[in-house]
Amino acid sequence: MGKCSCHPEIESSYICMKHNVYLCEECLKCRDPELFCKFRSSCPVWFMDKKMKGLDEEKTAEEQICKVFFEPDNKEAEIAKGASLLDAAQKADVHINASCNGKGSCGKCKLVLISGNVRKEDTALLSDNEKEKSYVLACQTFVQGDVRVKIPDETIEKKLKVAGMGKEVTDRLKGLVSDIQPMLKEISLELEPPTLDDPVSDLDRLHRGLKKTGCDVTRMNVGLKVMRELARAMRDENWKVNVSVIRKKCSNEILSVVPGNVRLPSLGLAIDVGTTSVVVYLVDMEDGSVISAASGHNRQAACGDDVINRIICAEKNGVAKLSKMALATINNLISETLSAADADFKQIKNVVISGNTTMAHLLLKIEPDYIRREPYIPTVSEFPILKAGEIGIKANPYAAVFIMPGPAGYVGGDIVSGLIYAGFHREEALTLFIDVGTNGEIVLGSKDWLMTASCSAGPAFEGGGVRWGMRAEDGAIEKVSIDPETFHPRISVVGDAKPRGICGSGMIDLISEMLVKGIIDPNGKFRPDMSHPRMKKDHDEIAYILAFADETAMEEDIVFTETDIHSLILSKGAVYAGFTVLLNQAGLDFSMLEKVIITGGFGQFLDIEKAITIGLLPDIDRHKFSYLGNSSAAGAYMALLSDEYRREAGKISNSMTYIDFSGSSRFMDEFTSALFLPHTNIENFPSVKIR
Repeated sequence: MGKCSCHPEIESSYICMKHNVYLCEECLKCRDPELFCKFRSSCPVWFMDKKMKGLDEEKTAEEQICKVFFEPDNKEAEIAKGASLLDAAQKADVHINASCNGKGSCGKCKLVLISGNVRKEDTALLSDNEKEKSYVLACQTFVQGDVRVKIPDETIEKKLKVAGMGKEVTDRLKGLVSDIQPMLKEISLELEPPTLDDPVSDLDRLHRGLKKTGCDVTRMNVGLKVMRELARAMRDENWKVNVSVIRKKCSNEILSVVPGNVRLPSLGLAIDVGTTSVVVYLVDMEDGSVISAASGHNRQAACGDDVINRIICAEKNGVAKLSKMALATINNLISETLSAADADFKQIKNVVISGNTTMAHLLLKIEPDYIRREPYIPTVSEFPILKAGEIGIKANPYAAVFIMPGPAGYVGGDIVSGLIYAGFHREEALTLFIDVGTNGEIVLGSKDWLMTASCSAGPAFEGGGVRWGMRAEDGAIEKVSIDPETFHPRISVVGDAKPRGICGSGMIDLISEMLVKGIIDPNGKFRPDMSHPRMKKDHDEIAYILAFADETAMEEDIVFTETDIHSLILSKGAVYAGFTVLLNQAGLDFSMLEKVIITGGFGQFLDIEKAITIGLLPDIDRHKFSYLGNSSAAGAYMALLSDEYRREAGKISNSMTYIDFSGSSRFMDEFTSALFLPHTNIENFPSVKIR
């Protein structure tokens, strides 16, 4: 007997064998049901959890099998009695957004129950109106018999919206790649049948046909599986075959030979795996058009907002768990883009992944321990071409996967990808490049030299650590201006919807406006007292009301507190200090810069003037600034289509000189000086005028 870990006043005999904790009957639920556990066969918690969910294996097979029918896709799945509707949807290949991975915490996997017997867990994530309309959460609804459900209309509308995003991206990236050269190329051949006069082997005959198309067969590898299937494949359609060939750095490989020379359109994926957000482009490999695009929150955020916390989590036997979280995010978004395009995952033959060094290691289940230990060395900086099936990406199992190389532990492939898109490493102009994200990577240089560093800006600009912070999606306040007399804010919301929170560009606008209009002082402290109608007490903290409850989607006040302001000041201080120290290392100052390129999830919405006002960007000629939005995803798209850009990625990575700020007293001095609005030295910001 022992005391329940959640209710210490209750004694229980149920013990979790993996975590060695006691759980009372109210808490009997396996903590890691999807992870391998060597104690499972003897764990009382696992046994009772299964029994309570109606999954007792002692029931007969006839009792266990149920059918779930999905409208309007007209798809059906057979699933064990007691399994969730989310399990059924995944088995039927019906895309349902489940960003919390089925934990019942996001409320996005909504379905409409038409008929059938189910068991539902209570949830506060469905409104009374939705419950009256028979809405259920797929992950919290368990099948007890044959069931018919419908995908809600608003989900179908989102599918159309996802498809529409493809045109926006295509218009932005159009013309960047003219000569498409995929890693995995499909070649249609019509071979001459063997005769007594031409008795060469089937493989030699195949090599001969490939050579005629320009393939280098002198360095061509072929696996045993292909050789075993070769004879039948070549004869089934009278010597007409489709051959899939992957082009690697030092060799080529025949991945498959299938009968016939009619093939489905080949698709590709450009994936940006950010610490906070993940972006996926589904690309037509024939013409380079983006068919659909989707983005979502990286589920790894549950293990910490930054890479250091992710590495610490991984050290506790969590690499497989973090990899699974990243893959769940990526595969969910792939399913979303495929659903919007009415395409099949087997058509995906080429994939490029861009992400920081820690994200790449965790995705591939490579231990990232030594990235956070001096001298901060990653296990791998440049990856060979891999196969999707080896990683677990939802694509054709033999799809070629290129991981963007990274120059250092804290500057990764996402920055290399950004440079491919920005292109300033091909120019003479002295340029400062900044990815305003969780890690705050910076590159300084030109075509002759490149220096790089990371300044750990934290997740505030992407919504993390801020009470009402969120990504730049529908419902996010993206622009703010404040009346100097009444302090009444005028806001612009993404999607023209009711506000649900505030994104990075909106936060920069808000702090700038509050500073200039006298709502906060340069220390980030509020000036108005509690009697002002725009001020309130929120969890024992003074807060400014950005939107009243009756104006918001949640019917709650959206507020901004001094703690939120402090989080933003820390982030902007780290970025500005990074600029200053990197320039100092090169013997330069801000006046010598010819270009400043800003990228990141909200780069295209950033108000340069207001970013300068709060001290995020240097106070220099505004014409020197440009912003490119998500350059990491754009660079991944270019590398997906071009062998030239894939080779260039390696050259960029190898040419960068990495500057480590971790032990730099100069960086700490500059960081401390920047923890003021706009800066402790106002002479650095002569154009900023504060009321």
